[in-house]
Amino acid sequence: MLGEAEPQWLSEEVKTGTTIIAIEFNGGVVLGSDSRVSAGASVVNRVMNKLSPLHDKIYCALSGSAADAQTIAEMVNYQLDVHSMEIGEDPQVRSAATLVKNISYKYKEELSAHLIVAGWDRKDGGQVFATLNGLLTKQPFAVGGSGSSYVYGFVDAEYRKGMNKKECQQFVVNTLSLAMNRDGSSGGVAYLVTIDEHGTEEKVILGNDLPTFFDQ
Repeated sequence: MLGEAEPQWLSEEVKTGTTIIAIEFNGGVVLGSDSRVSAGASVVNRVMNKLSPLHDKIYCALSGSAADAQTIAEMVNYQLDVHSMEIGEDPQVRSAATLVKNISYKYKEELSAHLIVAGWDRKDGGQVFATLNGLLTKQPFAVGGSGSSYVYGFVDAEYRKGMNKKECQQFVVNTLSLAMNRDGSSGGVAYLVTIDEHGTEEKVILGNDLPTFFDQ
C-alpha cells in the first residue's frame, strides 16, 4: 500500500567477499585469487577468475563489486593498448597502476572496487602496486579482500625478502588456502598467474588439491 516503508533488505548494502594477493620475486611477480563471488549470504559464481590482464605482462587482482572491478580493468586495458601504440613499446607497470588509481579516485563515490596491480616491465622488473580510492603504493607483496583479515599474521610471519619464483608461488597458494578455509565469502578454486620477462603462466588449483593445515 501507498505510504508503507520499503523492506529493510532493499536499502541494505550487499556485502561481497574475496581474497587476492600479489608478491614480487627477483625477476617477476606472482598473483593469486580465490574464485567465489558472493552477494550477502549467497554464492552467485563459484569459479570466477579474478586475475584480469591489463596488458601482456601486467595483470590486476579484483576485489569489491565484481562489476565495478571488471569495468575498471576493461577501461585500463583499453587505455594501455592505446598508450603502448603511442610510445611504440610495452607500457610500464607503474603506468597501469596510475591509471587504476586515477579511475578509482575519480569515481570513488560511484564504484566499489580495490585492485592490486602487478607485472613485469623492462625498466623496473617485477612490481606490485596497491591502489585504493586514490592511494598508490609500491609494496613487496599485497593482500586484499575480506579474506585478507584472516591471513595478515601469516603473511607477515612467512614473508622473506629474496624468495625465488617457486617459493613465492607456494606462499601465494598457502595464503589463499588459509583464507578460503576461514572466510565464508572466499572459496572455490585458486587462480595463479606468474609473470616474468619470458611471459605469463596461468594455473588453476582445484579446491581438493590445495594444501591443508592443522584444523583441516
